[in-house]
Amino acid sequence: VCFFLVNTVFTACELGVFDVLHGAQRPLSAEQLSRQLEASVDGTERLLAACSGLQLLHTHRQEDGTVLYSNTEQASTYLTRSSPLSLCQSIQYYSRTIYLCWHHLTDAVREGRNQYEKAFGVSSQDLFEALYRSDEEMVKFMQLMNSVWNICGRDVVTAFDLSPFKVIYDLGGCSGALAKHCTSAYPECTVTIFDLPKVVQTSREHFVTAAEQRISFHEGDFFKDHLPEADLYILARILHDWTDERCIELLTRVYHACKPGGAVLVVEALLHEDGSGPLTVQFYSLNMLVQTEGRERTAAQYAALLAAAGFTDVQERRTGKIYDAVLGRKEA
Repeated sequence: VCFFLVNTVFTACELGVFDVLHGAQRPLSAEQLSRQLEASVDGTERLLAACSGLQLLHTHRQEDGTVLYSNTEQASTYLTRSSPLSLCQSIQYYSRTIYLCWHHLTDAVREGRNQYEKAFGVSSQDLFEALYRSDEEMVKFMQLMNSVWNICGRDVVTAFDLSPFKVIYDLGGCSGALAKHCTSAYPECTVTIFDLPKVVQTSREHFVTAAEQRISFHEGDFFKDHLPEADLYILARILHDWTDERCIELLTRVYHACKPGGAVLVVEALLHEDGSGPLTVQFYSLNMLVQTEGRERTAAQYAALLAAAGFTDVQERRTGKIYDAVLGRKEA
């Protein structure tokens, strides 16, 4: 059932069903929609019926028996490209990239490693060379990150009071969505997005405008290049990409760069301490297997990684959303 559900949503978003209905500002029939979607009437009718069954569309039955369709509030909020909370880019990335890796889940479980080579014919020895194997793929990934933080970003940056930290580096800050939430929540801070040169260039061109004056950029590889001194470093959806050994390597570099009295904020989807859930995070951990070198972890496991790098007074905050926050401090 999940297979059918997911593919129905993928297809409706890719065709633009919810966008057309939103733009029409009135209910439309399957025939009217099919013309705008350049799709068959029969196929459109079946897709709309399934979307209605998923409670993504309202149905309006006319006296002549014609059925008209309109978006539910949920569909208008999350499944139209024009919505500030749109998940369309995220859904597209899942459909065209992640889903292809999941075709090889059996091999991933047997081999214990990601499946980029089988899915896309590219070497996965350098994880982000595989993830960013083309400009199009890089933009798609950045749009995915942008849509995630548009929904969850404010919750994670306000899980702790970060106002004492004035100079912030967002390592692997990607599209800058989390940086924007930081500067909005903490008017006295500045945030520097530290990321690979081609990511920084794309972020400047597509995501961060010159008007956002408290956000700046620093090009580099956080495993290889010098990390400038800061009060706070953010690692959001970074550590789950890597093995424990690589996490400790990165966190140790952050610890040495961090000002005394500073901290690191780790943002991740946290497993229950006994590993029994949440189910979404268990699925995410399987996704890390097919896509990366890493895994999802418990708060205690992240605390152990932070302690191994030298951080103390490690605390966690649950947001009630998908992503939670763990803060580790460097003694003054």
